[in-house]
Amino acid sequence: CQDRVVEKGFLERAGVPVAPWRPVRSPEELEAAVAAIGLPAVLKTTRLGYDGRGQAVLRRAEDAEAAYAALEPKPLILEAFVPFQAEVSAIAARGADGAGAVFDAVENRHRNHILDVSLAPARVPDAVAAAARGHAVRVAAELGLVGVLALEMFLLPDGTLLGNEIAPRPHNSGHWTIDACLASQFEQHVRAVAGLPLADPVRHHDAVMANLIGPEGLAAWPRVVGDGRLAAHLYGKAEARPGRKLGHATRLLPLGSLAGLAEADITAGL
Repeated sequence: CQDRVVEKGFLERAGVPVAPWRPVRSPEELEAAVAAIGLPAVLKTTRLGYDGRGQAVLRRAEDAEAAYAALEPKPLILEAFVPFQAEVSAIAARGADGAGAVFDAVENRHRNHILDVSLAPARVPDAVAAAARGHAVRVAAELGLVGVLALEMFLLPDGTLLGNEIAPRPHNSGHWTIDACLASQFEQHVRAVAGLPLADPVRHHDAVMANLIGPEGLAAWPRVVGDGRLAAHLYGKAEARPGRKLGHATRLLPLGSLAGLAEADITAGL
């Protein structure tokens, strides 16, 4: 999961569709990859990139040389640019005995390449949500995982899901489970590792979770913690650097109500 080339190959072998991709170890391989995949495409480092770091969008052939020179560390990977409708993620747990459980798929929204808001459940057709959960369970089984993982996926307009990244741990897009589920992703992870039965991942509320990011997020903390309608969580990090996740707030809603909310009402108060 720390190497995008290895990760993409693993997802394909696990039966999870992915966007077209090619490894890039030289300018010549980049030229061949662009010819095979086409433009636009995204050139990424295979390691150490996160939250939009370590990548560049290639829109013209002339962009390739400068992007290749600027991105470090090498080698790189070229991935087709995906015109996705939404990002969807699902968190699966697997015990040492092979038992599995998966939380509801969620819809993620980003700002400046950083997760901003997660909606639980994802407002997608039931078949898409079931496919997302199934992909996460399959990945956990293929890894022989003991614990929890998150699988991030792109949802295409035709309903197809493409695997993007695996996070083999509790994940930011699952923090809503702390307040909206019988057991959180953290408890589920400990249960799996400790050999306890996995908890029922049932969701007892719909939820909207918003991250508190950087100095602006920290400045919002007094308002958030003073709002009795929000479940507020601060992580106790020592420094409020720009782009750093410092906490989150979750608004709980009656089951089934999220799908009927107008867009302006989804993040009201967050």
